[in-house]
Amino acid sequence: MRKIAIWLGLTCLAAGCASGTASTPAIWKVSDADNRVYLLGSFHALKAEDYPLSENVLNAYADAERMAFEVAPHELQSPDLAARMQQAALLPAGQNLQALLPEASWRQLSVWSQTNPSFPIASLNRLEPWFVAILVVNTQAKAQGFESELGVDRHFMAAAQPAAKPAIGLEKASQQIDLFDGMPLQAQQQLLQEALEANVADNSRDLEKLRRLWKSGDVNGLQRETVARMRREYPDLYQSINVDRNHAWLPQVQAMLDDEASEDTMVVVGALHLLGDDGLVQLLRKKGYRVERLK
Repeated sequence: MRKIAIWLGLTCLAAGCASGTASTPAIWKVSDADNRVYLLGSFHALKAEDYPLSENVLNAYADAERMAFEVAPHELQSPDLAARMQQAALLPAGQNLQALLPEASWRQLSVWSQTNPSFPIASLNRLEPWFVAILVVNTQAKAQGFESELGVDRHFMAAAQPAAKPAIGLEKASQQIDLFDGMPLQAQQQLLQEALEANVADNSRDLEKLRRLWKSGDVNGLQRETVARMRREYPDLYQSINVDRNHAWLPQVQAMLDDEASEDTMVVVGALHLLGDDGLVQLLRKKGYRVERLK
């Protein structure tokens, strides 16, 4: 489950105020002669207790004149996005999920459906494995108190709108949908099987471990539990989900730095995209920009 899991006033934004110690996620400043880009790794689903965020993150947000996310806010918040995803996941007439899955996986999914009556097996049978895997993962995460509405990206989307900060997307929602919809059947089967095999207790430990690593800014731990595992166990998926997208985003981030308008930007993307040799941090470093982690 941990491999699938690797697939928001300043202190009281949409996530609401929370008491306790501030989360201190890793954030980097990339700069050239006149512009700065702040790179913040997002955890896409969190809990209210994960707020507020640390002062260096809030200061970076305050300094930024504009924001960039994986997908633009108007697309992510579109009421028809879920329907578009489900439409893309619908199997062609005459096909069904049961015929695409090993018998053991179908039995496990049937049991899961019985314990989650909001997802009747007859409805799941019309969907591709990748979408069902997402349903399983999201349902289990929500049961453990994780909310996508409290994710870091949505947190700052909610802040940017009343502050009149322009916000763009590094890719279209349709590109993210196509990424999953274009996965080979074997990879889809593997994702779904892993989601079904992870019992709630184990999944809870995995998600909580990743959450703790993110909250404390433990870059080495996050890299070990996400990048290293995914690259080793799912090399093709790692290439398409992480490496290819990072290289597609790189020139866009460079354009923010090279912009003559002298405006600073805060880029909020999944933490996976910032880590390791294939992450945006190292890619920008190799391009000759000054990169420093803010602490």
